[in-house]
Amino acid sequence: MLEPLHVMILSLAMFSVGVLGVLLRRNAILILMSIELMLNAANLNFIAFAWAHPDVAGQVFALFVIATAAGETAVGLAILIAVFRNRSSIRVDEIDLLKG
Repeated sequence: MLEPLHVMILSLAMFSVGVLGVLLRRNAILILMSIELMLNAANLNFIAFAWAHPDVAGQVFALFVIATAAGETAVGLAILIAVFRNRSSIRVDEIDLLKG
């Protein structure tokens, strides 16, 4: 039987993979995907805590995180498309548009 502790351990593993993806990848799309993985791991953790302690607050907070993640993805992809049109590359180490 699945327990909240098992779900929290899965959430920790997902968050760790997301952190490694953000730190080790140079492609901006893969970095955005890793951030989404971290947000989904946080949502899973909120749901597990709401399951362990019968409360609706964790589920409501997870819905707010999902809405914020959708906005972040839309804005992030729009910025990446604009950068790609100007630079023809989305490698993070090559982007220096904001340098003065």
